[in-house]
Amino acid sequence: MASQNRSSPSNREATGESTESETALETARRQLDRAAARLDVDDAALERLRHPASVHEVTVPLERDDGSVEVFTGYRAQHDSVRGPFKGGLRYHPDVTRDECVGLSMWMTWKCAVMDLPFGGAKGGIVVDPKRLSDDETERLTRRFAQELRDVIGPKSDIPAPDMGTDPQAMAWLMDAYSMQEGETIPGVVTGKPPVIGGSYGREEAPGRSVAIVTRETCEYYDYPLSETTVAVQGFGSVGANAARLLADWGATVIAVSDVNGGVYDPDGIDVAAIPSHDEEPEAVTRFAAGLTEDDGPRRLSNEDLLELDVDVLIPAAVGNVITADNADAIAADIVVEGANGPTTFAADAILEERDVPVIPDILANAGGVTVSYFEWLQDINRRQWSLERVNEELESEMIRAWAALKDEVERADISWRDAAYAVALDRVAEAHEARGLWP
Repeated sequence: MASQNRSSPSNREATGESTESETALETARRQLDRAAARLDVDDAALERLRHPASVHEVTVPLERDDGSVEVFTGYRAQHDSVRGPFKGGLRYHPDVTRDECVGLSMWMTWKCAVMDLPFGGAKGGIVVDPKRLSDDETERLTRRFAQELRDVIGPKSDIPAPDMGTDPQAMAWLMDAYSMQEGETIPGVVTGKPPVIGGSYGREEAPGRSVAIVTRETCEYYDYPLSETTVAVQGFGSVGANAARLLADWGATVIAVSDVNGGVYDPDGIDVAAIPSHDEEPEAVTRFAAGLTEDDGPRRLSNEDLLELDVDVLIPAAVGNVITADNADAIAADIVVEGANGPTTFAADAILEERDVPVIPDILANAGGVTVSYFEWLQDINRRQWSLERVNEELESEMIRAWAALKDEVERADISWRDAAYAVALDRVAEAHEARGLWP
C-alpha cells in the first residue's frame, strides 16, 4: 500500500474556511476562477463562462388528486453551448433553487468538456417533494413542465435527463408530451428513457459504473491493488450501489455503506449484492442495520461517522456539501472519489489538498451518466439501438481515455486532480469560444 499522509491542521487563512455550506454556484465560480488563474484564458471568454447563457423560470400548475390546484416553480438553467446543445438533468426536490441550477449547469459544461462530448451544460428542476406526489400527479406535473419548457428544450438545443427525484418513467412522459406537441415522435429530446422507447441499455447504471472504473484506475495508479483495498460508500442509491457492487466484484472490500438515515459498517466486508439499492427498495440499508444485534459482526453508524472511517477509498455518493471545512481534517481515507455532485466544498478541497489526499472530482468520476446519455442521443438520431455489451465497452474506453488525460495533466503541471480536470475542461471550452468568436 502507498503510505498515508496525515499532516496536522495548519494555517488555513487562504481556504476561505467557513462552517456554512456554500451554494453550488459559489463553489462552481470559485473553482472556475482557481482554474483560470493557472491558464492563459481570454478575459472576455472567462467573463462569459462565469454567467449562464439563460435561466428560465416557469410556474407549473398541478391539479391534485383531490381536485385542488397547487402551483410549483420550475427552472431550466442553460450555461454554455459553444461546443454543442445544452445537456443536463431535471430534478424534483424541495431544495431546488435558481442558483443551484446555475451552478450545476456550470459543472455540466465542465463535465461534458472533460469527457470531450459535443454538449454544453444545463440543469433544471421543480421545487417539489416528489414523495408527496402520487404517480398520477407526477405524470401531470411532468407533462405540464414539458409544455412550459416546450420552446426551451429540443434534440438540437437542450436535452434533459433524469436527476434527483426523477427517473426513466418521468423522461418517457416528458418525451411523449413534447412529441405530441410537435406532432411526431422525437425520442432524442431527452435521454435516460426506458429502452423500449429509445432509451439506452446501461444508462441508469452508468454513473455508478464510471465511479467504479475511475476508482479502479486511480487505485492502480497509486499502487493500491483492489484485492487489498477497503472502500466506504456514503449513499446507496443508483450511483453508490452500482459502484460498490462493481468494486466488490473486482476484488475490493466494501466495509461501509449508508442511506439517508445512516449506515452499516463491517471491517471484514459487507455483501453489498445482498442489500437492495435505495432505488430498488427505499431505505433498505436502514432496515438491514436495524436487524443487527450486538452479536453480529456488522454495526450501525451515522453518515457523519462513515465519512471519517479509516479506509483506503471514500466514495461520497449521496448529496452535496458533505465534506466541509468542519470535517475535512477528520477524513481518514487515503483517496476520495466523488460520486455525488459537489460533495466537497471549496474550503474542504483546499484542506484535503494540503494533506495530500487525492480527490477525484465529480466532473470525471460520475460522468458515465452524461457519456451514456450521449450514446443514447446518437442511437436516437440513427434509430439504431446498441447492445448493453457495446454500451459498457464504449463507456469503459471513454472513461479510461478521460482519466488518462487528467493523469497526464496532474503529472505535467504538478496540480490536484480537480485542478487538472478544470484545466482540461476550461482549455477546451475557451478554445471553442476563441474559434467561434462573439457575434455580433
